[in-house]
Amino acid sequence: MESRREFIRKSAIAVAGTYLGTMGMSAKSYARILGANDRVRVGVIGFSDRFKDTLLPCFLNHHKELNFDMAALSDLWSLRREKGVAYLTEKLGHDLKACRNNEELYGLKDIDAVIISTADFQHALHTIEAVKAGCDAYVEKPFAETMEDNRAARKAVKASGKIVQIGSQRRSGPNYHAAHDFIQSGKFGPITAVDLVWNVNQPGRWRRPDLVAQCQEKDTDWKRFLLNRPFEAWDPRKYLEYRLFWPYSSGMPGQWMSHQIDTVHWFSGLPHPRSVVANGGIYTWKDGRKNWDTTTAVFDYGPAADASTGFQVVFTSRMQNESGGVGEVYYSNGGELNLITNKISPKGGLKEREAAAMKMKPNLLPEIDLSASAQQVSTSANTGADTLTSAHMRNWMECVRSRKEPNAPVDAGYNHSIATIMTNAAVRTGGKAVFDQSKQEVLVGGKVFKY
Repeated sequence: MESRREFIRKSAIAVAGTYLGTMGMSAKSYARILGANDRVRVGVIGFSDRFKDTLLPCFLNHHKELNFDMAALSDLWSLRREKGVAYLTEKLGHDLKACRNNEELYGLKDIDAVIISTADFQHALHTIEAVKAGCDAYVEKPFAETMEDNRAARKAVKASGKIVQIGSQRRSGPNYHAAHDFIQSGKFGPITAVDLVWNVNQPGRWRRPDLVAQCQEKDTDWKRFLLNRPFEAWDPRKYLEYRLFWPYSSGMPGQWMSHQIDTVHWFSGLPHPRSVVANGGIYTWKDGRKNWDTTTAVFDYGPAADASTGFQVVFTSRMQNESGGVGEVYYSNGGELNLITNKISPKGGLKEREAAAMKMKPNLLPEIDLSASAQQVSTSANTGADTLTSAHMRNWMECVRSRKEPNAPVDAGYNHSIATIMTNAAVRTGGKAVFDQSKQEVLVGGKVFKY
């Protein structure tokens, strides 16, 4: 007897068949398109704090209206797997399948889409697994931590035709869309500089001492966790506090800067920096970490073929004092676009007296308030169902149904990863990182950066 899902699949192809020629799409493209009344079954890849505290509440904001549900959870660690299934059962009101690894989850054959919230270095490889299994995916950032993984993941997503949303939620914020549109309209003038800041004072950020004490190698799969990283002996800190240790995470660049540098690419239309240098260190939190607690990175942006034009971007981040908060400020000759205050203003712009001295026209921006469309950016590790991420999750869910490109498609992840990998290369080597466009590689001193 034909299964319900097979019937839906064949029906979708039959209905679409008369349109395949005019739309230039194959029958295969329709193989997993779901009908408006068919429930989308979602698998969870990794029961992380980010998933539990933010992604799940955002999903629950929309899942009934859009007819999505969660059917299975994969986590290598038995403790998190068991707690995760129990937690989701309580939240959703029904049982879920507990899977020891992703192969078991995809082996269920009835998962339509997945939410990936695993260790930073795993995101790209887990995305490849998802799309090769025929699933759409919401993938946390950073998209990739090496160019090898970055290239492979983008290639797999492009070949699959699947809907992949990168977790760069600023792209679903109305104030960010308003800022993008204003800059792209030409009214802002050429970007002359950008300041990115991400400051916190959270001694426990990225630490999990209570969980580390509970985590034993026999209860997880260390070799499977490492994926393509060099083998090393079991270390529960690197398993759970991976954001503090390279090559499992770049730390500040991948976790925080990836959000902000993505707005530079989006607003400017430039895919990646021309070069990056960085300085910083571990100045305060002497807890065995390897990733810096203080970072300053300086970027040169502009057309690759025209060094005579461009602008500088400065990213600063510290973990010992939160003064300055989190935000992005764009500058032009006529003023600033401030995404901390959500205002466009003539502040710092060319005034009449200075313009007259240079025989130029005054160039001052108008006062524009973006706060009506603003959505708050939180510095907390637990943002809950914040409005930006909720809107971003909804956009992905709607695109799974419509098959339209989501707000943060795979190229957004690919490009922010170039910038974060360049930054990490500068951090690790102390040199200037550049990007080889022809080879799609990050270079320092003419050598490819990998680890």
